[in-house]
Amino acid sequence: MGRLDPNIPSQELMAALNDAATLLHLHGQQVLTPEMLLLAFLRAPQCAAGKILARFAEGRGVDLADLERDVESQARMRRGRNADFHFTAQNGRPVPLSDEMIVVLDEGKTIAEATGEVWVGTPHALAAMSQAGVSTAGLLQQHGITPTAMTEMLADQTLARAGSTVDWVALAQGGEVKAVYFREALLSELMTLLALAGERHVILVGPLGAGKRTLVYSLALLIAEGRGPPDITSVVTVAGAAYVDNPVAAIRAGLRKAHGGILLVPDIHRFFGGIVHAELPEGAKPLQRALFEDDVTLIGTTTQEMYDTRLQQSAAIAGHSRMLRVPPAEEGETVEILKTIRPSLESEYAIAIAEDSLPVTATLARRYVSGRPLPGGAVQLLHRACALVRMSTQQQLAFAPQASADAVLDADDVTLALSRMTGIPVTRLSADERSRYAQMVEHIQQRIIGQEQAILALSRAVKTARVGLKDPRRPIGSFMFLGPTGVGKSELAKALAEFLFGSEDALIAIDMSEYLDESAVNRLIGAPPGYVGFEGGGQLTDRILQSPYAVVLFDEVEKAHPRVLDLLLQVMEEGRLTDGKGRQASFRETVILLTSNLGAHYLGDPALGDSARDQAMIEVKAHFRPEFLNRLDEIIFFNRLSEEDLFQIMGLLIRKEAALAAGPGLELRVSDEARRWLVAQNEHPEWGARPLRRILQRHLREPLADYLLSTDAPQGTIVQVDIGPSGLTFSTQA
Repeated sequence: MGRLDPNIPSQELMAALNDAATLLHLHGQQVLTPEMLLLAFLRAPQCAAGKILARFAEGRGVDLADLERDVESQARMRRGRNADFHFTAQNGRPVPLSDEMIVVLDEGKTIAEATGEVWVGTPHALAAMSQAGVSTAGLLQQHGITPTAMTEMLADQTLARAGSTVDWVALAQGGEVKAVYFREALLSELMTLLALAGERHVILVGPLGAGKRTLVYSLALLIAEGRGPPDITSVVTVAGAAYVDNPVAAIRAGLRKAHGGILLVPDIHRFFGGIVHAELPEGAKPLQRALFEDDVTLIGTTTQEMYDTRLQQSAAIAGHSRMLRVPPAEEGETVEILKTIRPSLESEYAIAIAEDSLPVTATLARRYVSGRPLPGGAVQLLHRACALVRMSTQQQLAFAPQASADAVLDADDVTLALSRMTGIPVTRLSADERSRYAQMVEHIQQRIIGQEQAILALSRAVKTARVGLKDPRRPIGSFMFLGPTGVGKSELAKALAEFLFGSEDALIAIDMSEYLDESAVNRLIGAPPGYVGFEGGGQLTDRILQSPYAVVLFDEVEKAHPRVLDLLLQVMEEGRLTDGKGRQASFRETVILLTSNLGAHYLGDPALGDSARDQAMIEVKAHFRPEFLNRLDEIIFFNRLSEEDLFQIMGLLIRKEAALAAGPGLELRVSDEARRWLVAQNEHPEWGARPLRRILQRHLREPLADYLLSTDAPQGTIVQVDIGPSGLTFSTQA
């Protein structure tokens, strides 16, 4: 038995065939006939064929209830003849198709191809059912649904959502559109490019989530209102699944439908090979031919990386299109975008969205949704919050049917949704920004011991920048940390990342000892086109492009080549870097930290007292150029750690050990005497706190593991650690 090619029916038609298969067994039939499929259409008013039938009922006086009774009656009486073909139902079982059903699908395919479609949709199958030679034709014509009437109805694009191609202009003219925020400046520039003489193909270049497709959607709304570019009457898109099923057919269908108008091709780079991909993908040839012709205007979307690596190398793209950059939206603009889409979200999720939740959504998304710029990150977050509120409401009604179904999304719901997305605790996200910064010193001091002056200096500068008293083009702050090893410079960088951006993952640490020679510059920003390593991007710029809200730590900066320092000078002065692919990475929402061991031997010598800093600065000024040091907001000195500082740091480390022990249900208690004994095992106090972790591993964690294995302590056991004649001792109590 032959099997129906699953790429022929659209997804909607496959769903209708599955519904018809269910009706098949209910009516005691063995073979699926056109009557069963027509009955499925009548009972699924949400599908495109169902909408067409509803239009007939509304405009031509067709009584659908009478039609359904007649169809069901004929379905019970007729026995279809098996055509030795089947389709695989959703439950995995083969469903035999009648010979007339094969005729419907074959004729539907012809109708689909004639109208520029890749798949056979429910409207095409319905049109085929009205043709002569099919048993349903007589039924439909008796109720006024003739082939001529069907042809007229199919011309209405508002009913073609289930097809592989959709004209957004036609949908807008039919009133089937969602509101969209117009980014006026970008829209004006796009219309100017489309109004130019000659080739007016446009490539929209910008990061994912910046709103490239929405910009074209806005254009379609203007065209529908008669305010678009001259001689352009349509904006056609092709369903993504059609590109997967048959790229060549999808492109050709889109070009046919878009004749005299615009064809939007998302991710247009997939059809071009560039230098690396020498062989052209399927669908590339008809698309490239379209670039040399005027029948269809192409608007493609891509990222800067794909433009550089693929499109820029194409003669067809370079010579016959123009590029328009689509940057991420600003926070204020994002709020207006969220206001515009709020009614559709409220309708979709059946909830109300408080207006004061929208600025919170934009702010939190800007700061914490990494890898997805505004407005995309904010829209994604608001969808998550809507789904969370809707789900909570449904659960509430399930457990308490008498409860009200009214649900309102507020700022707390947005915060909770973000917490679930990112793993950042709600308490960190919901803290008031003003009060949180007021307590910045206390927060960081919980992690950093013995460096009160460094914490105060850093906090003072960061708070000044956060209230707006800084150059908006420069980073939040640029600081150099000076001090001996093991005193908390890197730990302070981690604490600052966690405080500012919610997670230590927001710290980008770069070891400058790996950038000793001039060629290392390309590793930071990426090699220029044509050079080895161009495709790989820059280790610094790529990270900032992906996560523009970060603390950037340049460790041991004095070891970097002078050309690398020139890059850092640009970052501190202009707040940006242009990588090898021409992309601009913004550092305006970053904190720049430089650590150096210059002068560390002075700062670590307690005998020098206050003069240690002066001696260290002489060494620093001898190494770095004045213009480099002048770009720093502050040089922050770290003190040598005292024995009491090390005792407190050991307490912080033991607290982490206790948290690990709590996992299997144990409570770890370490006496002060045991803690002081551990600190006393430090044979290199000049290394600061750096040896403490190794001491803890050797003298506490490993012996404790052996002890627990030998005692098989149950959950709830208290493990007491004390000091004995030969080291630490362990005892347990219930």
